[in-house]
Amino acid sequence: MKFAVLVFPGSNCDLDMYHAVKDQLGEEVEYVSHKETSLAGFDALLIPGGASYGNYLRPGALAAHSNIIPALKEFVAHGKPVLGVSNGFQILTEAGILPGTLLRNKGINFICRTVQLKVENNNTLFTNEYEAEEIISIPIAHEDGNYYCDEETLAKLKENNQIVFTYSGNNPDGSLANIAGIVNERGNVLGMMPYPERAVEQIIGGTDGLKLFKSIVKQWREQHVNK
Repeated sequence: MKFAVLVFPGSNCDLDMYHAVKDQLGEEVEYVSHKETSLAGFDALLIPGGASYGNYLRPGALAAHSNIIPALKEFVAHGKPVLGVSNGFQILTEAGILPGTLLRNKGINFICRTVQLKVENNNTLFTNEYEAEEIISIPIAHEDGNYYCDEETLAKLKENNQIVFTYSGNNPDGSLANIAGIVNERGNVLGMMPYPERAVEQIIGGTDGLKLFKSIVKQWREQHVNK
């Protein structure tokens, strides 16, 4: 399986994504510049955290108009897995690929710590290695992670079981309905504020994030190898 890691001016977690895939999963991975116009040859796409274009205007706003975005939308339309973490989540909402938006944290502060998440839906290509309602520990590091959408959109997210992760016990940023991660209706795009790639080794605090990446590989192999 071959992963692409998108790189924008201001990305700072692309190395973490690359390490998680290459060194922990043992899968192929390449960096892809925001200047490119094709994602041909890749099986999955990772959009890392950071501050694309310095978060000018608002986080993800400029990145959502980069050269690579039409190819990203085509990638999504073909049903291939896309994971956007933190700034990657913001880019996905700004590009209209995921519903809602990310507002400034309720406390108006940058938050950097490990939080508890509840796996609300373990029947996705990103969560099939988790147990239903499993509580996991994943780091966060953001200033604009307060997820918001209108009532109609929230009702739709709940009805379609698109809320994949919620904050458990403590909501650090004020997100609506404790939302920490959602998928699109088709289920092949996940946006989340916590950083699973920062939880793939015991030496850096735990491996709860590794199951997410293993889930992607497992689903792909079932569809393309184990036929």
